[in-house]
Amino acid sequence: MRSYFLNGASVKKEAFIVTEVLRLEKLTKSYGNVPVLKGIDLTVRRGETVCLIGASGSGKSTLLRCVNFLGYPTSGQIFLEGKLIGQETSDRAGNKIMKYRESELSAVRAHVGMVFQQFNLFPHMTAEENVMIAPIKIRGLSKAEARERAAAQLGKVGILDKAKSYPGQLSGGQQQRVAIARALAMEPAIMLFDEATSALDPELVGEVLLAMRQLAQEGTTMLVVTHELGFAYNVAHRVAFLHEGTIHEEGTPEQVLANPTKPRTKDFLRGHTTFRMPEPKL
Repeated sequence: MRSYFLNGASVKKEAFIVTEVLRLEKLTKSYGNVPVLKGIDLTVRRGETVCLIGASGSGKSTLLRCVNFLGYPTSGQIFLEGKLIGQETSDRAGNKIMKYRESELSAVRAHVGMVFQQFNLFPHMTAEENVMIAPIKIRGLSKAEARERAAAQLGKVGILDKAKSYPGQLSGGQQQRVAIARALAMEPAIMLFDEATSALDPELVGEVLLAMRQLAQEGTTMLVVTHELGFAYNVAHRVAFLHEGTIHEEGTPEQVLANPTKPRTKDFLRGHTTFRMPEPKL
């Protein structure tokens, strides 16, 4: 049984205190008449890493965008740390719908860290400045406080020595680690990763996955869309396989990846008999 480290102590995965951070209930999302998510029920508990896997078009990225309200759900409910986001009301036909205030959603986004495929760093700012800007502008930290926090987060992802470097002086893997540090600097309740390694050259994937693995070991709550099955198997506490907008199969990595029960999951994983994480380039 794999063990993880929280606050310096080795803890088995099953030993986590069950504290809900994120809960999705019957979440749907449609674009016009095209349904993308078809009633997603999912809970992420404090300290858990949950990985979403599935074929392109299965709804993984759309799910993350709904959680961060970069796209509004069509129906269903989202709870963040036990609080329902939005207000339930009814449309003219009597159907229950959710209404959202932008001020409320801005507060939600400030407590949900998001790491995208692309790094989206400000090219005219150093790595340190990229990490500092949100805590100053949104959290109201002083420059000294923000610089201290930036140093801590850059150190956490192993890139403190690049604090004064500009994005153009960094590799893709280093830029993505700055992007992770930037999200962490807001001290979010949960971190969302949307295929964080898909834009990287293969030899740079390992360093980003290593940084993410270390975050998991430290107890960072994470919901991760990934095609890196080695990461999902070795790091996740739970894996959810999405198919045609539904959670088709969910369970521990051993259950879903090594011993799937549904034919579609088996077909998706065909040929995958070992699950190794890419090694970081030395």
